[in-house]
Amino acid sequence: MGMFMTGRSGVGRPRARRRRTVGDVIAMAAVSTGIAMFGIGITAGTAAASNLTVSAAESTSAVSRVAAGYAHTCAIRADGTLWCWGSNYSGELGDGKTANSSTPVRVGDATSWASIDGGASHTCAIRTDRTLWCWGLNTRGQLGDGTTTKRNVPVQVGTAATWATVSAGDSHTCAVRTNGTLWCWGFNRLAQLGTGSSTYYETSPVQVDTATTWATVATGFAHTCATRTNGTLWCWGDSSSGQLGVGVLSYKRTPTQVGTVTTWASVTTGRVFTCAVRTDSTLWCWGENGYGQLGADTKHQAEPMRVGTVSTWKGVSAGNSTACANRADGTLWCWGNNAKGQLGDGTTTNLSTPSKVGTATTWANSSLGSYHSCGIRTDGTLWCWGNNGNAQLGDGTTTDRKAPTQVTFQA
Repeated sequence: MGMFMTGRSGVGRPRARRRRTVGDVIAMAAVSTGIAMFGIGITAGTAAASNLTVSAAESTSAVSRVAAGYAHTCAIRADGTLWCWGSNYSGELGDGKTANSSTPVRVGDATSWASIDGGASHTCAIRTDRTLWCWGLNTRGQLGDGTTTKRNVPVQVGTAATWATVSAGDSHTCAVRTNGTLWCWGFNRLAQLGTGSSTYYETSPVQVDTATTWATVATGFAHTCATRTNGTLWCWGDSSSGQLGVGVLSYKRTPTQVGTVTTWASVTTGRVFTCAVRTDSTLWCWGENGYGQLGADTKHQAEPMRVGTVSTWKGVSAGNSTACANRADGTLWCWGNNAKGQLGDGTTTNLSTPSKVGTATTWANSSLGSYHSCGIRTDGTLWCWGNNGNAQLGDGTTTDRKAPTQVTFQA
């Protein structure tokens, strides 16, 4: 789904006079892009770890990246360790167990985790050595390990060490490599893999067309969208509610360009809707709108529709039928379905226009699950709110929260 990743992955910026290669562009895009999940996506965000104002004493406990799955959450701390909590029925926490956890539990002993994304019941993450690892439910091959066997600990996806960014959807996964190629695997009933094949599912990564200019990718419930290094946006899979943004209410088997605009900066995918930010900092959404998740009081949209008139958006993250986005002034705004308080405004009232989350002006980014939301502030603290029925808020309880509640970690 589409969601934010925060922080740097350890890839350094190119020297001032060094000519950028496609690999450089992809690596940098991967650092600033968002995670994606089951229509919940973590999408491209622009906040970086270098922007965090964290003291030396807090440096190891500060959170650099967060990913909210359907009913679980994972976060990477500044020391490179990975922690997960919430639902664990399918092993999506990666701790070797299948019991839910109401507080963060560490995943293995590795200290080299760089980016993370949570799907419906599986999780995928990239390490600093550019290897890719997935775990959790695998009935449709969404872990990419060549099997349909459920895993409760991370298992490596192939042997490649060139993965730049990954997005975990409902039952499929996609990832971009440092050479700009795009790969997908898992469920393909509605062509969400974009390979043009009618194969029901793939258990190993399959390349999507032959392009070598892919920058970011976001996976929804049964659709996928991705940006290229030239600023174009492409979507494929299910479009029954217009979530591909290409003007159809059916589906597309291969990547189809969204309009002719070449200024798309990032994209996130919800369950059956999509949002994206352009380089001019305008925000656009399309697809299903039953809860106001497009940021306007209108019916479904099969083509991009601008959200309001503000031109200060930095990044956006989509959940099941909720969206949140950050502005340049450090404020966080959410809209759409609010049944479990996932808008963070203290109510459970659905909203069709962006609503500010509290008064804080220090939000770095956000990530949305099915009915819960999480966000990182510039001091490295992590806050979650919304549905907590499976302990996905990580506060030691199963009590829903209608306002941000801080997540604490054990040493």
